[in-house]
Amino acid sequence: MATSPTTANTTWQLLEQQVAVRGKHIFLVDGEISLSYQETQLQCRQLAGALLAKGFAHGQRAAIWAPNIYQWVIAALAIQSIGGVLVTINTRFKGSEAAQLLRDSEASTLFCIETFLGFDYLKALKDEELPALKHCIAINSSDTNSKYSWESTLASGSAWLVENAALFEQRRDAVVGSDVSDIIFTSGTTGRAKGVMTQHAQNVQAFTEFAQLLGLDSDDRYLVINPFFHSFGYKAGMLAILSQGATLIPMATFDIDQVLATIVREKISVMPGPPTIFQSLINHPRLAEFDISSLTKATTGAAVIPVSLIEEMQSVLQINTVITAYGLSECCGVATMCRRGDSAEIIAKTSGRALPGVELAIVDSNNQPLPAGSHGEIVLRGFNVMQGYLNNPAASAEAIDSDGWLHTGDIGFVDAQGNLSITDRLKDMYISGGFNCYPAEIESALNSHADVVMCAVIGVPDERMGEVGRAYIVLREGAQQSAETLYQWCREVMANYKVPREFRLVEALPLNASGKVQKTQLREHA
Repeated sequence: MATSPTTANTTWQLLEQQVAVRGKHIFLVDGEISLSYQETQLQCRQLAGALLAKGFAHGQRAAIWAPNIYQWVIAALAIQSIGGVLVTINTRFKGSEAAQLLRDSEASTLFCIETFLGFDYLKALKDEELPALKHCIAINSSDTNSKYSWESTLASGSAWLVENAALFEQRRDAVVGSDVSDIIFTSGTTGRAKGVMTQHAQNVQAFTEFAQLLGLDSDDRYLVINPFFHSFGYKAGMLAILSQGATLIPMATFDIDQVLATIVREKISVMPGPPTIFQSLINHPRLAEFDISSLTKATTGAAVIPVSLIEEMQSVLQINTVITAYGLSECCGVATMCRRGDSAEIIAKTSGRALPGVELAIVDSNNQPLPAGSHGEIVLRGFNVMQGYLNNPAASAEAIDSDGWLHTGDIGFVDAQGNLSITDRLKDMYISGGFNCYPAEIESALNSHADVVMCAVIGVPDERMGEVGRAYIVLREGAQQSAETLYQWCREVMANYKVPREFRLVEALPLNASGKVQKTQLREHA
């Protein structure tokens, strides 16, 4: 079905446009829950009403700490509909990690799943100091009659709207495209999380372009496995779907058998994900038992993808459109994309060309542009560049130069056709199973261990995960730690994807003259 270009400048305007055109078309399917665009709008209004009743102001921040479930989408749109700023929290975070984001963002409201995969999220925050947090709504509360439950909150918002519908409309109409819509925290090389601020209009534009280049339309049924707390799930998923009037099917946990069953049951036509997901599908021993012929579009991305994987996605999985892309939170999550019709070689070895309205360049260490084929730092300029880091002007000025170029910290080159190839990273970040891992952050946690004198973490190749962390550790004299005890300790203090999979106990680390660890030597050793 053809989809007309959007004229929306905010996420709520996107929803309202789709309600006007295809109100009864299904937007959300989550297990037994099926919501049309019209029904989604109603629940969002009710939740926004509950927030307004609690005194939620334009520009205030509200966080969501929950997996990919339909309530996440309702909460996000409700927050943004009245000028609130969405703050996303990684579901794999421990309580202390989530609390740090809540404090840094000064979020006044938290939508939090009560329990998920055996972890009690609310209990994890119980002893944390959160001075700005005034309200916490339990998404899957066992006590649905509690005033803090999702059900009670919707009911209270509905009652409030009976008398105050005009106030909701006033607040809705006050939201403009230049308002900040979200803050996504990304860990940096310093180990301290930085909050990336982006606006409604730039996100809407970026992911309308993304959706149209992918060929997304209102007939598509889009399985979102990538977490909503990340741009790949929230923006390349929810916003792209919303821009074209498609149907969103969220998946809370990744299980390859469940993915196959869902593709068959829901007739999934679009699925994004890291290369590991598609490799798992291709190598599944019972793939032939599942009719996945509905799956025709996929997006993926990584620094290195084998050409054979793209060819097998097209031949074995029969996916007609495979697109690779490149982006980071600081540019709304997307900057370059391959195009439909590109060869498997281009799709695998490059991340495509810049989006319309985005400039891409390669510069040397003196910030001078380099010709096609030359390796240097990737820099970007255009409508999608962030507004800056929250409360961190120094880091913002370091990331965005005086000419408006965003310095990505990634190394690559551009070919004569404008296709970007990423070859290395200035920063030490590595990608494990689709998650960005920042060694400085992991090292900071390891250094808090009483027996650790010094450590260094690098990413090493892994067949299943792409890359995994390897920690080189110098222990204090007489310490009785082993690789296994350190591994178990890390699992207690940091999100699972950050935990190094390998631990090497060494007597010393290679240092340069200034005392910094020479990670190039560690990588050569690896």
